[in-house]
Amino acid sequence: MALPAIVLVVAVVVAVAEVAVAQVRCVDAARAAVRLAARGESTGSVVSRGASIAPAGAVVTVAVSAASAGSPGGEAVVQVRAAVGLPLGWRVEVGSRAVADAEPTELGSL
Repeated sequence: MALPAIVLVVAVVVAVAEVAVAQVRCVDAARAAVRLAARGESTGSVVSRGASIAPAGAVVTVAVSAASAGSPGGEAVVQVRAAVGLPLGWRVEVGSRAVADAEPTELGSL
């Protein structure tokens, strides 16, 4: 009688751990990618770096805004989203969003 309950508890603990690890990987991927985007790297290299850290099948989106009137510089935003497969066919969405100020690209703007 106790064995099914133990198996259920272990399955739940493993599922929660999988979701937590995927969430941490999304956070790490977004942070690493936004650093590259803020430095002015190409979108392809930013997405590639984010995807290399993120969980398998994750979607990495990049947006870099130009400086607007009254603001000193633009802003880089990277969002990483992934679906984690759980037992019984359930899926949980995890993700992270990182924002950084764009670094100046010209020596004159320092």
